[in-house]
Amino acid sequence: MQATLSSATTASVPTLSADLPIGQIAVQWPGATAIFRRLKLDFCCGGQQSLRSAAAGKGLDAEAVLAEIAPLQRSNALPEATAPGALIDHILARYHEVHRAQLPELIRMARRVEAVHRTHPQVPAGLTDLLEAMEAELLSHMQKEEQILFPMLRAGGAPFIGQPISVMRSEHVEHGAVLQQLAALTADATPPADACNTWRALYAGLAQLSDDLVNHIHLENNVLFPQFEAGASQGCGSGSACSCSGG
Repeated sequence: MQATLSSATTASVPTLSADLPIGQIAVQWPGATAIFRRLKLDFCCGGQQSLRSAAAGKGLDAEAVLAEIAPLQRSNALPEATAPGALIDHILARYHEVHRAQLPELIRMARRVEAVHRTHPQVPAGLTDLLEAMEAELLSHMQKEEQILFPMLRAGGAPFIGQPISVMRSEHVEHGAVLQQLAALTADATPPADACNTWRALYAGLAQLSDDLVNHIHLENNVLFPQFEAGASQGCGSGSACSCSGG
C-alpha cells in the first residue's frame, strides 16, 4: 500500500495555541474546520486573525475552543498489545470512528472549493463525487468488519476465516486505488499558490485521510489478519487482488 498523499501543509506542525492564526489552525489540524464552522468562526477570509481574537469577537472562550481541537492531534503509534481484541478495539477507535468523522467534512469542503473556484485552472473537478463514492464504499467495508469479521476474530476465528479476510484484503486494494485517484486529482494534495484557506484545509485533510487509511490497512493486513490466516483452511485466498505482502 503505497498510495499516500503528502501535503506540504502538514510537514511542520507548531504547538497548538490560541495565538496562532485561525486559518493556520484550520490547515494544520484537519478536522478543526468542522469546529470553526459550528462556532461560526471564519477561518477562510478571516483566517489571518488569531484564534484568541476570533473567539473574543464571537464571545467565545478561546481555551474552550482549543480543548475541542486538541483531540485532533492523533497518534499513529501501534498499540503495545497485539492480541486480537486489543487490536480490534484500537482499529475501531483510531480509524473507523475517525474515518466517519473525516469524510463528511472533506466532502463539504470539496463541494465548496469546486463551486467557488470552478474557473480556477487547478480546481479538482470531480473531487466531491469521488469522495462521496469513497465514503459509501468505506462505510460499507467498515460495517462488514464490525458486524461480521471482527466478532468472528474476537471469538477466536473459524476454519473458514480466510474467506472473509480475503474479501477485506481485496477491498483494501480497491481503497488503495481510490487513494491513487485522489493523489492524481489533487496533485498529491498540493494546493495552488493562491489557494484560499478552505482549499488548503481540504488538501491537508485529504493528506491525513490518506495516511490514516494506509496505516489502518497496514494494521489489518500485516498485524491482525496473519494471526488467523496461518491456521485457516482456505488461507487468505490466492486471487490477484490479495495484498498479503502489504505492497
